[in-house]
Amino acid sequence: MIDIQNLQKYYSRQCVLSEVNLTYTRGQSIALIGPNGSGKTTLIKILLGLAIPDTGNIYVNQNDITKGHEYRRSIGYMPQITRFPEQLNVKQLFSLMRQLRTDVPGNNYDASLYEELSIPTFEEKRLGTLSGGMKQQVSAALAFYFNPSILILDEPTAALDPVSNEILKVKIRSAIDNNKLIITTSHILSDLEEIANHVTYLMEGKILFNDTMDRLRTETSENTLNKMVVSLLQQEIQHA
Repeated sequence: MIDIQNLQKYYSRQCVLSEVNLTYTRGQSIALIGPNGSGKTTLIKILLGLAIPDTGNIYVNQNDITKGHEYRRSIGYMPQITRFPEQLNVKQLFSLMRQLRTDVPGNNYDASLYEELSIPTFEEKRLGTLSGGMKQQVSAALAFYFNPSILILDEPTAALDPVSNEILKVKIRSAIDNNKLIITTSHILSDLEEIANHVTYLMEGKILFNDTMDRLRTETSENTLNKMVVSLLQQEIQHA
């Protein structure tokens, strides 16, 4: 579904992504992790068409993303920080998005999160008055609303209460079962353990390791993602 070939990105003279090669397919749930400044956000921006790589090619569903924006219709995006039109209420926001997304056939919307996160109880509130957790709930519901085959979730559990957090994780696991591709960034590695089956670790713009969760467990003899990462980083230091 996503094929990234020899991707490089510079800001001024600083290389933020270097020779990144990745292939992600249906049914994968990717934990995209790494320290601050490792290139995760830049990679997501490039996938979304918000930043342009200096070299390399990216294909989404075999479509070269530089040839048009249509590929974005297959992507649902949940940003870490949401900025909604403050004067609209929640109900008006979803109405507006439906008007903009006329490509969805037969009103084939996925409103399950809208209901399960109890958004109808505050759908008449203006977006500018919502708490951080409410905005995060709205953002999650929007990401899934148009039944995308690819979901990119940037720190999705930040600001969510425990109940909403669990509802979202159940939804993500259901999406994996439905053969969708999920890419999630988070600093809360314990949350990623519950939803990811694959790990991509970036360090200073390069891929340090990229493998299935099961193989990393076997390689490190560790059960938690945090301990797996520590073990792999220690191995990298020893081999440096």
